Amino acid sequence: MPTPASRVAVITGSVRKGRFGPTVARWFVEQVGKRDDIEVDVIDLIDFDLPTALTDDPTADVRAKLGALDPRLTRADAFVVITPEYNHSYPASLKAFIDWHFTQWQAKPVALISYGGMAGGLRAVEHLRQVFAELHAVAIRDSISFHNHPDRFDPDGTLREPAAAEAAAKTLLDQLTWWSLALGEARAKRPYTA
Repeated sequence: MPTPASRVAVITGSVRKGRFGPTVARWFVEQVGKRDDIEVDVIDLIDFDLPTALTDDPTADVRAKLGALDPRLTRADAFVVITPEYNHSYPASLKAFIDWHFTQWQAKPVALISYGGMAGGLRAVEHLRQVFAELHAVAIRDSISFHNHPDRFDPDGTLREPAAAEAAAKTLLDQLTWWSLALGEARAKRPYTA
């Protein structure tokens, strides 16, 4: 019996004007397209504009946005979060999105992809590892980072020297699908309780 495909939500975390995240997301989705063991759902936070102030009584507009997002996150077996580094961390839009949800992250793997200047967004990745641990998610070990990202991609969004990044993407996806299947089997046998 064939192994079912992992449902992976790819989340673009920046909503800032002039953001680079969609370029990285397109590149990564192309890498996923080389495989037949993953179904991808692309979630761009710019499409949802969630408030950064959480409340127990959200407005009708926020409830509608959450109503569109919640089932997609619940269905996902795994997540890939694409983030820039802002002020040595990740953007407020991403933190708000993460915080508006709780059970959807539990006992599921999260892979992290970052971009930025000399550090390539790695400080944002390290901060996100702590956040996802608190939410009972499993941040996989390997990540992908693009140091000095404007120099790494052509103006049309093509990676100039793709070999190392493509190899890193394969490793990341291999780990993500392993964790996705392992945790999915565990959740099916014994539902996770936080």
